Amino acid sequence: MQWANVRSRLGVARAMYRLRFPDEDPAGLTRHELLGREGRRVKDCYRAQAARTGVPWRGRRYTPGDFTSRDAVNQAVTAAAQCMYGIAHAVVASLGCSPALGFVHSGHELSFVLDVADLYKTEIGIPLAFDIAAEDEEDVGPRTRRALRDRINETTLLDRCVEDIKGLLLPGGAPGGTVSNEDPDVVTLQSDGGRAVAAGRNYGGGEGYSDVEASW
Repeated sequence: MQWANVRSRLGVARAMYRLRFPDEDPAGLTRHELLGREGRRVKDCYRAQAARTGVPWRGRRYTPGDFTSRDAVNQAVTAAAQCMYGIAHAVVASLGCSPALGFVHSGHELSFVLDVADLYKTEIGIPLAFDIAAEDEEDVGPRTRRALRDRINETTLLDRCVEDIKGLLLPGGAPGGTVSNEDPDVVTLQSDGGRAVAAGRNYGGGEGYSDVEASW
């Protein structure tokens, strides 16, 4: 299982980056470096789409539970993202994958769903949102959802999503996600507060035990 091993998990995360940005080689990048590059590429996408459509962009803003408090383009981006989450969830569930076992996202019951939806953010979701906002600022949410429905049908995105997930998770199916000897296995124990502690030690304490004593 790709998720269960720290090296293959990082390999899949790198492969996801390559699917999103095929002009870059993510080999050798750490998780932190992947996140940094992804963040810069998404910001570049927002700026590029603003320049293309003439829609002013003042940054990503979203207030949970208050959809209409933001400008039209932010409403459109939010609507597109929510639709993509639903689509990704349907595909993940239909393939029998665990929605919670993410490779980039973590700590959420839909972490893998968020991973999959993000694969198509800069290619489909963000450009479409700017197109809708450029047309009219009224009824942005419903128009975005309808436009995304049509785009999904036009691009056969559901079929592509299935093939991408299979390519990422099946053995040998993650392009750009190969593991090098520089990515050693590190076995840890889970502790409170999301903290990992070293394995191979006995944490029982008390007489006859020490913090460095092997567990076996």
